Amino acid sequence: MKTHARFALALALLLATALFLQARNRAEIFPPRKPLASFPQQFDHWTSTDVEIGKDIRDILGPGDFLLRVYHDQKQKQPSTDLFIAYFPSQRAGDTIHSPKNCLPGAGWTPIDSARIPLALPGRAPFPVNRYVIAKGSDRLLVVYWYWAHDRAVASEYWAKIYLVTDSIRMNRSDGSLVRLTTPMLPGESVNTAMARLQPFAGDIVPLLNQYIPQ
Repeated sequence: MKTHARFALALALLLATALFLQARNRAEIFPPRKPLASFPQQFDHWTSTDVEIGKDIRDILGPGDFLLRVYHDQKQKQPSTDLFIAYFPSQRAGDTIHSPKNCLPGAGWTPIDSARIPLALPGRAPFPVNRYVIAKGSDRLLVVYWYWAHDRAVASEYWAKIYLVTDSIRMNRSDGSLVRLTTPMLPGESVNTAMARLQPFAGDIVPLLNQYIPQ
């Protein structure tokens, strides 16, 4: 039985690989979308400032459309929220999405707490996201990120790659994105309190994503 199961698994992998290679040979579809630079700079009580992404970082990220912007809450005067979106029109050439957790140590930040949690937003079923608390000296940041493609959010980079293969076969598309939110944590502030501050901002930006990351 074990031999038959291994044979069936190997056959399934060979079939999936053949289908993926066949999809790679077709002309890839690139749906129309708005550039990330046109993402709203102001909405509700949020105003923002763009942050330039250096050439060295862009070289690491590869070909794509990127946005890094700091939003300020003018209503409650709370800590700012950084929004980073990386959109890759095609990932067939090996330019896949980099996980933020691999970049943190190199930037001097150390993860001190991590969890995968459901993010519940108005008008949408809860979806999984990665939640990190990172520290550098006495400073702490709350980082929340997920992978977004075709109106689908996943937290696992492995599932993101699985969907990349299946979408390439089914839709002849390999586009996808990473969405990351970051906010400073106040001295003594709990993770849950910081998350409660971040969640309304997520509720404002998620309904806009499909205009810039096509379904």
